[in-house]
Amino acid sequence: MANVFVAAFEILSFGAIIVLIVLGLGIIASMMGIFNFAQGEFVLLGAYITYLAYAKGLPIWAGMVAAPFVVGALGFVLEALIIRRFYAAPIVAMLGTYALGLIIREAVRGLIGGFYLTVPEPIGGSIDFGTIHISAWRFTIIVITLLVMAGCYLLLSRTSFGLRMRATLENPSLARASGISTPLMYGATFAFGSALAGLAGALIVPVFSLYADLGLRFLIQGFVAVMVGGVGSFIGPVAGAGVIGTLSAALPWIMAPVVADVLVFVLAIVFIKFRPQGLIAGKGV
Repeated sequence: MANVFVAAFEILSFGAIIVLIVLGLGIIASMMGIFNFAQGEFVLLGAYITYLAYAKGLPIWAGMVAAPFVVGALGFVLEALIIRRFYAAPIVAMLGTYALGLIIREAVRGLIGGFYLTVPEPIGGSIDFGTIHISAWRFTIIVITLLVMAGCYLLLSRTSFGLRMRATLENPSLARASGISTPLMYGATFAFGSALAGLAGALIVPVFSLYADLGLRFLIQGFVAVMVGGVGSFIGPVAGAGVIGTLSAALPWIMAPVVADVLVFVLAIVFIKFRPQGLIAGKGV
């Protein structure tokens, strides 16, 4: 019974990590109509900023708080300078963001020298339930993920900022006529999605360590999760992340991890083939 509980917790915690990473990717894809293939590198930057704070002797929490703001600011600048020119050509935007991601990844690789660098967990130890022991930090990630999901949903669907954001992305001409600064809203949306990636990187670096290909691992899973969940709604990518995260964490318990990874992608491809709109399709948040 204890092993079953631990396995369920591991599956849930990994699913929470995938959801956290997919949130930013899903918001950009659903609301802006482009796939940001640099999203994995924004996760990497969040992890690197957290490591820098730790290496400089600052509290780890300081790096984790700073990461989403720094990465979000970078995303805002990149959107204004580069991404904005590609909205009319989504395929070109995918290639452009992939090139940006490649530059960021190799820059970080040069900075860390190709090593694996560790960051201790801000909340160490375990939570004990009799003979059952679960990681306190992984449990914290689950709680933070739930809070971030709720906050994102409320921000995008219950605030004037979310209303202006959706209006800009659904009908830019009407939004401009209403006095909304559409360039500012595009930048804010991209920055918001980037900041979520930075937060994800900051939270997961104590679990997975820092290495140059950290974001690449989760980018592929995030992309598949968005496609499975469905582009065009807030809940779609989250649902897809839950499915992909659960399968990715559960299957290695019953088969070889390499086989499990392949099987997850095969199942996702088959599902998308027969339901290309995903689990939940929509036109906006």
